[in-house]
Amino acid sequence: MNKLMRALILAMAAVLTVSLGTSTALAAAWSSSDRWGTWSNGGYTVRNNVWGNGSGPQTIWANSYSNWGVWSDQPNTGGVKSYPHSEKMVNRRLSSLGSLSSGFNVSYPNAGSYTTAYDIWCDNNRYEIMLWMNKVGQVGPIGSWQASATVGGHSWNVYRGSNGSNEVFSFVRTSNTGAGSVDVKAVLNWIRSRGWFGDVTVGAVQFGYEITSSSGGLNFVTNSYSVSGG
Repeated sequence: MNKLMRALILAMAAVLTVSLGTSTALAAAWSSSDRWGTWSNGGYTVRNNVWGNGSGPQTIWANSYSNWGVWSDQPNTGGVKSYPHSEKMVNRRLSSLGSLSSGFNVSYPNAGSYTTAYDIWCDNNRYEIMLWMNKVGQVGPIGSWQASATVGGHSWNVYRGSNGSNEVFSFVRTSNTGAGSVDVKAVLNWIRSRGWFGDVTVGAVQFGYEITSSSGGLNFVTNSYSVSGG
């Protein structure tokens, strides 16, 4: 294959990728290319959330809080650029919750640098608990390794640190998965048992994609996501 033919094929592939992402967004119940685009549905909030420095274009789409996705073209540079997600507010004391769990199913690319992760906020954002369900590329958690743990239905490497605004506990799954369920209450109780926080008030339970780079445009699809308990 000569260089010209190869270049034409690559260009056509790039256009097709962008077109597929755009078509999905146009066919959805809601879509937005605004960096702070937000949609409320079924008691959840879906956000584009392009918050990092040096960010590129990103379009989010959703048919519901449970079925949504994003096309993101973030440059191959360091630092998180965006965290598109779906969020359920809980606003309950940990001890008052009989249960708190979540299920998810995603289709994710094996390119770029990102993690598919839960972001759980407690005590008015004093504590941030991240549950990394898969990671691709050059990404890593904040802080230092603390322990290996099997809790909430998964095996993790646990890290603890600070981002300068709040404490961060990162549970990085020992192997990637695109689907499953998590006993969130069990994870939070494990942290409490270590004395790292007390009977916190659980705020937002978010699930999405923390994207560092997705050069050329990549599609991330949440086939299903929900939070249950009370």
